Amino acid sequence: MTAPTPEPRSRPRRRSAVPYVLVVPALVALLLGLGYPLVWQVSTSFKKFGLAQQFGKPPEWVGLANFADLVGNGTFWAVLIRSLVFCVVTAVVTVVIGVLIAQLMNAVGRVTRLVLQISMLLAWAMPVAAATTVFIWLVDRRRGVVNYLLDKIPGIDTNRFDWLAHPGTFFLVASVLIVWMSVPFVSFAVYAGLTQVSGEVMEAAALDGAGAWQRFWRIIVPMLRTVFAIVLLLQLIWDLRVFAQITLLQDAGSKAGDFDLLGTYVYKLGAAANDYGMASAVAIVVLVITLAVSWVYVRELLKEDEVR
Repeated sequence: MTAPTPEPRSRPRRRSAVPYVLVVPALVALLLGLGYPLVWQVSTSFKKFGLAQQFGKPPEWVGLANFADLVGNGTFWAVLIRSLVFCVVTAVVTVVIGVLIAQLMNAVGRVTRLVLQISMLLAWAMPVAAATTVFIWLVDRRRGVVNYLLDKIPGIDTNRFDWLAHPGTFFLVASVLIVWMSVPFVSFAVYAGLTQVSGEVMEAAALDGAGAWQRFWRIIVPMLRTVFAIVLLLQLIWDLRVFAQITLLQDAGSKAGDFDLLGTYVYKLGAAANDYGMASAVAIVVLVITLAVSWVYVRELLKEDEVR
């Protein structure tokens, strides 16, 4: 008997340097655009930098004093907890509604799906200032549609009720606004994933007696787990840093501290109170939280790349 011919060893594939070269311009632009502001912010967080420093007085190095002051600052902790709760609630609600609308687009006919997609594209493309202004009109205490419709319900008196004058209703309006503007992204992302789910697998599961709820949890969720994780993490990052909507709603309502999130709190510390050292320290805390959430997002992408 002849000995079996040994299989030739496969040579390790050499990686091309072209992808890395193509990434260099983007990295250079990113470093030029964000490098100096980030270094300045980190440096300022360790200094006493106020109004006098803007007129030429050298800043005083205080080390970790700004961060130590934050630890004992009750207002900061209240704003931080409020911001975390706000971003978690809005992100979860956004993803749930977005998934439901994606499922609806996947189930309805072509014309209905097209109407849904155009409607969401219009909502998504609407400028932040315009969308916030519309919501301010809707909840206006004198001529708002919301008060008018609720006042028609027996037993409910919302005549001249100011939704933006109370923290609870203020953040309710802000949450609805943020969710309304964010749902289209989630819906389109999840719908794109649903189009890749095999119809034969879904039909086979239905023939085996699996209901719609079982098909969703046992087929769609495992197959689109990465998509769900990514859109949820992105929403958490975006909703944690929300600023424009809250600022515009405060302009129409109250600017008290009970209506602040981290974005507006940093702005007030810096632009209003001229305490740029403390404002930079709070901004660094926000950056650390964002990086922690972003690392989960990056890890999910790396896992997906390994599977491929």
